[in-house]
Amino acid sequence: MSDSPLRAVAPPLVPSATLTRAASTVRLRPATEDPPVLKYVLIAVAVLFLALFLVLPLVAVFVEAFRKGAEAYWTSLQDEDAVAAIKLTLTVAAIAVPVNIVFGIAAAWCIAKFEFPGKSLLVSLIDLPFSVSPVVAGLVYVLLFGAQGLMGPTMKAYGIEVIFAVPGIVLATIFVTLPFVARELIPLMEEQGTTDEEAALSLGAGGLKTFMRVTLPNIKWGLLYGVLLCNARAMGEFGAVSVVSGHIRGVTNTMPLQVEVLYNEYNAVAAFTIASLLALLALVTLALKALLEWRYADEIAGTHRR
Repeated sequence: MSDSPLRAVAPPLVPSATLTRAASTVRLRPATEDPPVLKYVLIAVAVLFLALFLVLPLVAVFVEAFRKGAEAYWTSLQDEDAVAAIKLTLTVAAIAVPVNIVFGIAAAWCIAKFEFPGKSLLVSLIDLPFSVSPVVAGLVYVLLFGAQGLMGPTMKAYGIEVIFAVPGIVLATIFVTLPFVARELIPLMEEQGTTDEEAALSLGAGGLKTFMRVTLPNIKWGLLYGVLLCNARAMGEFGAVSVVSGHIRGVTNTMPLQVEVLYNEYNAVAAFTIASLLALLALVTLALKALLEWRYADEIAGTHRR
């Protein structure tokens, strides 16, 4: 047998055009992109969760409210106690929200534009209502302004009633809604800095004119967003208001408290009627919130483009 030398066989040459076409037909998935199956599963889980825990209860509220027909629905809304609860809720919100607007703008201006000792403490105090139970907040006001509280006898001597009266409800509502406006404005004003205000002041503008012409237009959408959240919480607050109101029908019952009273009396249609009104207000707030988010994001994008 004769030995034959080994010869390397070169692979056949493939035209570069063919390789280019083959590469163009293969789509490489980026490392950060999830598989399509996982994406659809997550979407299905999110939709199912929202349907079970948000949409279904909301639909149930309106179904129960109209269970005995539209006539019973309007009759429940026209009840004297229901009308008083609606008026009180709107009155409390009309007082608490403007107070929080003034405080929120002042606090955000102070924290975002200046450096001073105790700044971090002020930020922590603004966040306090988020960490304290509303029931505890109501009890604090009872300890301060109740008949046996620290300031109760003094207030009573001057004929001022706080607990089991409208002032106590307003104070409790202001406490639980305190952070909303400030917390929306602080990061926004910190991001904007002080350049625009300094330019206005260097051109001779006063403090009020600078705020109205420079600062307020820059924060208007964030301010409206915070006001919407503050108003929604003010109208729907239950815990703190329940402690300080005394549950006096037609006098100190807000809409959430009226719902509880009617439900405990087995008047389900009337209870769900007031609850549907609260739900409707929440839906309107949600729609306005979505609109403001869209408008606010669009304005930010326009600012970056400029």
